[in-house]
Amino acid sequence: MDYTLAANIRAKKLGVLIRDARLKAGETMKDCGDIIGASGRTISKYEDGEKSPSLPELEVLAYYLNIPLDQFWGKQTSSSQNPLDALGDVEQRLELRDRTIGLNLRKAREAKELSMREVADKLDITTYRLKSYEKGKFSTPLPVLEQFAEIYGLDLDELRVDKGPIAEWSAEIEAINGFVRLPAELQQFVTKPVNRPYLSIARQLSEMSVDKLRAVAEGLLEITL
Repeated sequence: MDYTLAANIRAKKLGVLIRDARLKAGETMKDCGDIIGASGRTISKYEDGEKSPSLPELEVLAYYLNIPLDQFWGKQTSSSQNPLDALGDVEQRLELRDRTIGLNLRKAREAKELSMREVADKLDITTYRLKSYEKGKFSTPLPVLEQFAEIYGLDLDELRVDKGPIAEWSAEIEAINGFVRLPAELQQFVTKPVNRPYLSIARQLSEMSVDKLRAVAEGLLEITL
């Protein structure tokens, strides 16, 4: 293996990743250089692949640019990864979502035994517009959707997309936010690989019924006595 050639290629790839992260964060070369006690010219050399930063420097840059350090281990720049690619035909997706929301609104109205006229009067809109919302011909503006939810006793979460890339992204963000809100000692516990078996057991216990949990507790009590 030609280690010199491999190092040069890696330096070029790393430089592209650094430049992409910096531009995405809206920072200048000078700003990044100041952070690690280097010049803007040094950052330019890093980005051109003429030189490469040390791991400590990369750690500080990742922190400053607010990106995961692991991003520098990859080969693709974040700007080359268009998240919209996973959505396919966005226009078609929006139309389908409008229809789904409209159908749920109609079902909620009928469940409340409210006529279109009654609801339209409450919202000060025409029955034609209400009908268009329910058929998905018109997109329902969020403030109006919130009014529908109040009238029908709906939780807006019931109308959110529940599958696909957007739902997966939303669940991931919620999970991250939930993790961040944990006490520091629990965060440290969760992130240690050695503790994963305990987390797996905790997950299994959380899915058990009260009776099964009671049986497990009684069994553990017998063992310790």
